[in-house]
Amino acid sequence: MRQYLELVDAVLSEGTYKPNRTGVDTISSFSEHYEVDLQEGYPLLTTKRMDGYRWNSMLHEMCWYLSGEEHIRTLRDETKIWDAWADEEGRLDTAYGRFWRRYPIPDDEAQLEGESWPDETHRWVTEEADGRRTFDQLQYVVDTLSDSPNSRRLVVNAWHPANAAVSTLPPCHYSFVFNVQGDRLNCHLTQRSGDTALGIPFNIAAYALLTKVIAQQTGFEPGTFAHTVVDTHVYCGRGARGEWYADNLRALQSRLADADEREDYLDVREWLESEAPAEAEGDERFDHVPGLLEQLSREPLERPTLEVADGATIDTLSYDDVALEAYDSHDGLEFSVAE
Repeated sequence: MRQYLELVDAVLSEGTYKPNRTGVDTISSFSEHYEVDLQEGYPLLTTKRMDGYRWNSMLHEMCWYLSGEEHIRTLRDETKIWDAWADEEGRLDTAYGRFWRRYPIPDDEAQLEGESWPDETHRWVTEEADGRRTFDQLQYVVDTLSDSPNSRRLVVNAWHPANAAVSTLPPCHYSFVFNVQGDRLNCHLTQRSGDTALGIPFNIAAYALLTKVIAQQTGFEPGTFAHTVVDTHVYCGRGARGEWYADNLRALQSRLADADEREDYLDVREWLESEAPAEAEGDERFDHVPGLLEQLSREPLERPTLEVADGATIDTLSYDDVALEAYDSHDGLEFSVAE
């Protein structure tokens, strides 16, 4: 996908060297934005292979989000991507889909004077088993699209400041807004932090799928997926390998500025591998730059199509309801996850 390659090039060409909490250094860029027309096909990357296990992981994760569950006991049977952040019982101390479907409403005694909150009889409120009340943000979006499609309040939020202050991994893609233009349903995602090589390709695929499901459920056509990432970063290695970029990022960026053809990125990769210290044993592929230079050298292929079963909704969507068709890609690339 052209927009993704432009994002990769922008981060590598304009970013700054930035250590972070994981101990794996990054090249980081502030406030990147791009848009994808979903009418031109499903935006699953073709410059690296994303079917098979990767597709399986993304699709099961989206079904898990829609379930509103606070644990990964069913999800971990299909993918291990959340295992590092869950406790022994499979519970997470952060929230994505849980807040999409079950955003907590303050107890009466916690509500400040003058605030307005729905009571237990409200259409989007559910009383939990322990008596707490929660609000279904996604059902609110679906119903409002039917009742008042021109609303500018179709916001879903996975961020709670108090939870984020203490959780192991606060939501990265934390807020999204739907907006109708004509017969097209558009989605804008805001993300505080984005792993360019590993996370963002998943985010594109997941939210394009979510937009397709909600559009189909509410009688719209999928429109544009827009994505703003506050800290867009490329992991560039640990120890001596990561620190090399602190002194040599300008040299890398000078070579990127001279890359006029796709094959030129392979020359930049060859220079990097000849100049940078080798990654330490056990740290292989924490440096994502070489793999992303490989992607930049590849020509995007035609986008696949996505089919969602008739009648599938945010409450019923399952793995078997979704079919990826006519997907072809370049070979896969391996990147290690910085936790």
